[in-house]
Amino acid sequence: MKILWVFAHPERRSLNGSLMEEGLGQLAELGHECRVSDLYAMDFKPVVDAADFSGVGGEGCDRLFVGDAQERAYREQRLGDDVRGEQEKIEWADVLVFHFPLWWFGPPAILKGWFDRVLVQGFAFGLKDRQGRTRRYGDGGLVGKRALIVTSVGARESGFGPRGIHGQAEEVLFPLLHGTFWYTGAAALPPFVVYGADRAGTGDFARHAADLRKRLAELETAEPIAYRHENSADYDDDLVLSPELVPGRTGLGVHRAQPDAHGRPAPVEAED
Repeated sequence: MKILWVFAHPERRSLNGSLMEEGLGQLAELGHECRVSDLYAMDFKPVVDAADFSGVGGEGCDRLFVGDAQERAYREQRLGDDVRGEQEKIEWADVLVFHFPLWWFGPPAILKGWFDRVLVQGFAFGLKDRQGRTRRYGDGGLVGKRALIVTSVGARESGFGPRGIHGQAEEVLFPLLHGTFWYTGAAALPPFVVYGADRAGTGDFARHAADLRKRLAELETAEPIAYRHENSADYDDDLVLSPELVPGRTGLGVHRAQPDAHGRPAPVEAED
């Protein structure tokens, strides 16, 4: 497979940097082809501003409409070389790996900026199918690709468990897994999370590296998170889950159609 590894950590000698080297080595041994976007090393610009759309203004308008400007710049091939270069890597790749430390329950700003500037309207989303419906949540510009999060947290694993004070890890990462990957059509794989990263020693690293190598060996066969498709009978015209499905339940878990990585049972569907 062709794998793009997007790395967002300011120190290559960190635990995360060492794990990336282990991961890339494993992928090479398995015969996969890899490219790396090391965002800090690239000094990637994280901020969307008018300079991204030089010469792409709105007709008769003196203000910036970001979505429209991004789409027009993409279609007219006027996006900056840095953005277009990342889009070309995405087009090339079968699998996207996003590797970052979890800071304030989200990715570092440089990676958030990468999503803002690279996954533009017209490229990753804002597309229509033959019936004129918007392609999103299971369909979109990244359909056919797989996406994996590799992340580290300082807290122990129990705090990110189903009843942990920090919130269950997969739900903490829901904005990326569902709101970015699945929204654009990429199949979201269960995240790989390194717990207790701030206290990791040599033995811990060896264990984490072995676990990561195992996960990467399963990239082609791992079952993605079974999120529901928007363009299905599961949602009504207001994009609300049908009341017949998991009645009485609310929250992020209702958007899964099958058990999660912790073995929590699948929602019981209504009978026809």
